[in-house]
Amino acid sequence: MILETDRTILRNFENKDLKEFNEYCSQDGLGEMAGWKHHCDLSMSKEILNKNINNENIFAIENKENIKVIGHISIQNDSENGRADTKELGFILNSNYHNQGIMTEVVYKVLDYLFCNEIEYVYACCSQKNRISKHLIEKCGFTFEQEGTFYAESLNETFLSFEYVWNKNDWQLQKLK
Repeated sequence: MILETDRTILRNFENKDLKEFNEYCSQDGLGEMAGWKHHCDLSMSKEILNKNINNENIFAIENKENIKVIGHISIQNDSENGRADTKELGFILNSNYHNQGIMTEVVYKVLDYLFCNEIEYVYACCSQKNRISKHLIEKCGFTFEQEGTFYAESLNETFLSFEYVWNKNDWQLQKLK
């Protein structure tokens, strides 16, 4: 799958993305807010990039302006109930590109793609401490559903979370406005 927004191309990762992948994954605190340890060195990034290359559900976010990978977004299956009509989003963006509306653009494109392809519900969750993701999720129009917890294996820590949802019917109604 390749999706395109005004400023980005969403595509599968490639080996050539290593340096740029490492650049944002090694930013102190960025990964931790998403529930994983930031990358300490290039070899750690290489190992994880190889997994991402082989994962059809993780997409590099390439900035059209400078042809640079600046983040990624994952589209995962429903982790709680295994519903075929439900997906979960996860995303991260190089902090040098925060507050420019790029991730909002990416999330809208992915939501539109999913709702046009038989998905009924899309969830986005974040740590209660992650104000940046909470703001983005709310800005994108997700509806707060409940508080929860999630265990971050690489950090060996359990976080309190906020869980949000978009449903297909509301998405279609919003697009008609």
